[in-house]
Amino acid sequence: MLARAEDGGRYVVRTTVQDVAREAGVSVSTVSRALTGGSVSAATRETVLEAATRLGYRVNRAARGLITGRTGNLGLIVPDLRNPFFADVAKGVSARARAVDCGVFITDTDEDPVAELEAIATLGRNTDGLLLCSPRASDAEILAAADPATTVLLHRQVPGMSSVVADIADGIRQAVGHLRALGHGQIAYVSGPEGSWATRQRVEALESLSILPLGAVAPTFEGGLLAGDLVLASPATAVIAYNDLVALGLLHRLAARGAPVPGQVSVVGFDDVSLAGMSHPPLTSVAVPKDRAGVVGLDLLLGRTGAGGGETVLPTSLVVRASSGVAPT
Repeated sequence: MLARAEDGGRYVVRTTVQDVAREAGVSVSTVSRALTGGSVSAATRETVLEAATRLGYRVNRAARGLITGRTGNLGLIVPDLRNPFFADVAKGVSARARAVDCGVFITDTDEDPVAELEAIATLGRNTDGLLLCSPRASDAEILAAADPATTVLLHRQVPGMSSVVADIADGIRQAVGHLRALGHGQIAYVSGPEGSWATRQRVEALESLSILPLGAVAPTFEGGLLAGDLVLASPATAVIAYNDLVALGLLHRLAARGAPVPGQVSVVGFDDVSLAGMSHPPLTSVAVPKDRAGVVGLDLLLGRTGAGGGETVLPTSLVVRASSGVAPT
């Protein structure tokens, strides 16, 4: 039976842990373990969570913290929330956290490795675990600052730490194959921040594909503006950009220079952020599972996937829009 509590003269129906146990067909102790991160199977945990959701049951976080010694909160650290890529990751993490009744503290480090390490130290003391999205610090700095047992990396690999990454190499191959099929013999690449993990992954994937490197720019719209003149000064009829923000800057600069896209130059981005479909022309881009990475990373952190660490690789796919076309004759 649902418990009743008087509230200002009104009776409010409240679901108890016993109600959830009956609904899920398990014991009260199993419900308690499932809702507080204890040892139960992934299937049982999901059954309990679904029963709790149906009944509208909410765990008292303060009481749970006293029992388990855990806060019920997680931390997410991103380099720049102005970049739609990281905003999409944050949305995936936040949506999953709501579903499993966790709080999430989000910190933006403004692409500063020092601020990133400070955030790791601060949030590490005040949360049950951390998600580090595309961290800018070195491998050694991350290993020294973050506890591998309570940290999951998103879109970054560090030996000895759990991570969720996208298949960048396959995304690059799809983009190059698409442009080759359109007849482009000279394809240029505008790189991102030198020394970053994502840059290395892209460059390594391109090394065997006979691509013309045009140098590195900031991973921003302004970086793309600077790269536009480099593209027009090269013999390339197509260009792959480090990310969509750079690609959007390229589109803007090429239009200002009177270079039609894709009539004179085809442009392909990377990440497929929401703005990619809103540009003129709409941007062909390699779609990276941004919000999905956030969901998988949070589940890894909470032990809900049954994975004990290592690397999870998510697939990428090319989304063809109007910014890529047949090579000019």
